[in-house]
Amino acid sequence: MFRILVAEDNPSTQELICEILKNNGFDPLPAKDGEEALELMEKLHVDLLIVDVMMPNVDGYELTSQIRDSWEDFPILMLSAKHEPEDKRSGFLAGTDDYMTKPFDEGELVLRIRALLRRAKIARERELQVGEVLLNYDALSVTRDGQSVALPPKEFYLLFKLLSYPGVIFTRLQLMDEIWGLETETDDRSVNVHICHLRERFGDYPEFDICTVRGLGYKAEVHA
Repeated sequence: MFRILVAEDNPSTQELICEILKNNGFDPLPAKDGEEALELMEKLHVDLLIVDVMMPNVDGYELTSQIRDSWEDFPILMLSAKHEPEDKRSGFLAGTDDYMTKPFDEGELVLRIRALLRRAKIARERELQVGEVLLNYDALSVTRDGQSVALPPKEFYLLFKLLSYPGVIFTRLQLMDEIWGLETETDDRSVNVHICHLRERFGDYPEFDICTVRGLGYKAEVHA
């Protein structure tokens, strides 16, 4: 059973989140603020953190930043009433993996938690298996039927990202920020070019397709 630390200073919201987690097979561990959350993480094994932004003592941004300094691949979901673009940007710059705003949908919360846990497992093992296709993060390679292809870094990271979250739509800006970096001077046409290269390489693979979602961005459809 996955243990999920819930750092939330509002008792009713904390109780609600913990109840949702219990009902979906998780083991919730409550913390009233960031300070208590850090103490619990030093004593107990935790698989994922759900963190509020506005908390006393150590707020969500500082807690996330401190955790990220020590645990590079630890999955963090920021859950906040702060919903402006700059708030989300601050969360991602602090090191969160995902950001949801309150009030939240219970089903979406569970889906995002499961996606983050799956991504953390992939990060630890450095490999992603999609049917007969194996992506090796360290070698930047894609292997199928004993044939291995080494990809340029940006192409591999883009493919790895999309296949890690099958069915999830990513905007060009999201992909640019994560793969090229927030401060890049490259425009989003680079995403289009790299998507075209990936389709040329893997268009005949039956395990997955890279789909354009008109007006939004891209997603991977997995058939394995």
